[in-house]
Amino acid sequence: ALGGDPARTATLCYLSGMVKMERVSDYILRPLAQDGALAACREDQAVERIRTGALYNLIVEERTTADQGVFDLINGWCLLFFPQTGRVLSFLVQTEEKRSISPSENEPPLKGPRDAFVESIRTNTSILRRRVRTPQLRIREQLVGRQTVTPVDLVWVEDIARPETVAAVEKRLAEIDIDGLISPASLEEYLTGEVRTAFPTILSTERPDRFSAGLLEGRVGVLVDGLPMGWLLPAGLKEFFRSPQDKALSWMAASALLVLRYLCMLTTLFLPALYIAAVTFHLELLPTRLALSIVAAKQNVPFTTIFEVLVMLAAFEVIQEAGLRLPSSIGQTVSILGGLVVGSAAVEARIVSPVVLIVVAAAGIAGYTMPSQDFAAALRLWRFGLAALAAAAGMFGVAMGGLLLICHLSALESFGVAYLTPFDAGGAGRTANAVLRRPLPFVKLREAVLRTPNRRNQGTFS
Repeated sequence: ALGGDPARTATLCYLSGMVKMERVSDYILRPLAQDGALAACREDQAVERIRTGALYNLIVEERTTADQGVFDLINGWCLLFFPQTGRVLSFLVQTEEKRSISPSENEPPLKGPRDAFVESIRTNTSILRRRVRTPQLRIREQLVGRQTVTPVDLVWVEDIARPETVAAVEKRLAEIDIDGLISPASLEEYLTGEVRTAFPTILSTERPDRFSAGLLEGRVGVLVDGLPMGWLLPAGLKEFFRSPQDKALSWMAASALLVLRYLCMLTTLFLPALYIAAVTFHLELLPTRLALSIVAAKQNVPFTTIFEVLVMLAAFEVIQEAGLRLPSSIGQTVSILGGLVVGSAAVEARIVSPVVLIVVAAAGIAGYTMPSQDFAAALRLWRFGLAALAAAAGMFGVAMGGLLLICHLSALESFGVAYLTPFDAGGAGRTANAVLRRPLPFVKLREAVLRTPNRRNQGTFS
C-alpha cells in the first residue's frame, strides 16, 4: 500500500535467494508504506517521485519490455508494478554472497600479493581497478550463452592495447553461439578457434597481478562471471614459461629459473624417446659402462624397452589423475601407494628395469616445472608420440618427431602473433630476452610483436 493507503497499491516481485531481503525491506517496502506524500498524489506522480529519490535505493530503472524485467529478476533486481499506469520500476537489490578472496592454489604466491580472482565478475573488476587505476582502463561487457546469459567482460588499456586486437576479440565473443558458458573450455575453444592442437594459444591465470601486468604490456583480457580466472591474449610460446614470481625475484635468479624450465621442457619431451632409441637401435652411442649396466639390468625383464617405457608413462599418468580427482587426504595416500607399487614392487618383480623407472620419473618431474598446466598437458601428449616414433625408427624417428613438433608450432598463431615469437626467423636479437629476464630498469619498450600504439613503458634510466 502506497503511503499506508490500502486503496493505493503496487506489486513487488523478486526471486528469493537472488536479492538481499534487508535491502528490500529497508530501502523499498518501508519508504513505500511510510511516505504519506505517495498516497496523496496520483500514481503517475508517485512513479516520478520514486524515480527521483523517494525510495532509498541507489539504482532505479524503468523497464518497458518483459525481457528486460525477466533478466533483471534473474540478476537480483526487484520489480515494482503500478497497475493503473502500467509502468514498471526496477531496483538493484542483489545479494553479495560470494567466496572470499584467498590466495591462488594453482599459482601459489611465494613472494608478492596474496589475492586471486573469485567467481564474481564485479569483484574481479574491482580487484583489477585497485591495481590499474588509470582512467584509460576500458571494460566492455557482453552477454554470452543462450540459456546462461553469462556476463563476459573485455578488458584493455586504451592507447596501449592494439585497437585491431580489441576489435578482433570483441568480434569473436559476439560470434559465440552456445547454450551455456559454464566451463573454461566453452570460452577458450570458441575464442581461439584452434581446436587441432593440444597447445594452448590463450593464457589463463588466477592471479590479478599477472593479469594486470599483461594489460600493461598491451594484451587484451577477458573475465567471465562464474569462473575464477582471467584470460590474456595474444599469447605466444614464451608466455607459458613465465611465472608471476619471475618479477618478484632478482633478474639473475629469474633468468636461471627460465633456463631451467626450457631444459626441463626438452627433458620431459625427449628423454623417454632418446632412451628408447639408444637402447633399441643405437646402443653404441652410450658409454661402455653405462651400456653394460643397462643390459645387465634388462636381462631378467621379459618385456621390450618400448613396452616398459609406455607402460610406466601410462602408470605415471594414472597415478597423477587419481591423486587429482580424489580428496586431498585420500589422494596423498593413493600417490604413496602408487609410487611404492609402480616403483619398488615393479622393479623387484622384474617387470620393468630400474633405468626405465629413473627415466620416466625424471621426465615426469621435469614436466611439473611448467608454470602452465595446459602447456604441461600438451607436452605429455607429445611425449607419448615421440616415444612411439623412437620405437619405430630410432634416432631418425626422434628427429622426425622434433621436426613435426616445430612445424606444428610454427603453424599456430594467436590473434596475428606467431606462436614461436621471438624464436621465429623474424625474432633475431630478441630470443635472449625470451630465455632470460632482463633487469626491469633496462626494459624501456613494450614488445614490438604486439604492435602497441605506445611502446614506451618507462622513462630514461639514470
